[in-house]
Amino acid sequence: MSLEPGTELAVQRYVVRRSDLVRYAGASGDFNPIHWSDRVAAEVGLPGVIAHGMYTLALAARAVATWTGDAEVLELGAKFTAPVVVPDDDTGVEVEVAGTVSSVEDGRAAIALTVTSGGQKVLGMPKAVVRA
Repeated sequence: MSLEPGTELAVQRYVVRRSDLVRYAGASGDFNPIHWSDRVAAEVGLPGVIAHGMYTLALAARAVATWTGDAEVLELGAKFTAPVVVPDDDTGVEVEVAGTVSSVEDGRAAIALTVTSGGQKVLGMPKAVVRA
């Protein structure tokens, strides 16, 4: 894929289910009960069990890898601004990752990302920089 400034990248969609959260917890060691217990999530004021913020960012990284053919990622970052609430069913919730190449210079391509779930942005100022 040619990374040219202004290029809009195809939206990538990922379904997140509770079973994904269990697997991520095991891989990351983050067993915070807000990621698996409706009771605890409600006790701390959350609307339900939420995906790990780093799991959501990892989905953005997966989209970048898809768009760039696994180009070397030099930078990846975002702020966690809204939770991805994951229902206790087999359907899960969809996370969408959109991207636009914002600049290409000195062998580096910057990609501005938009990461949403249920029409709401869940990551603030997400961006990636890859080797072009």
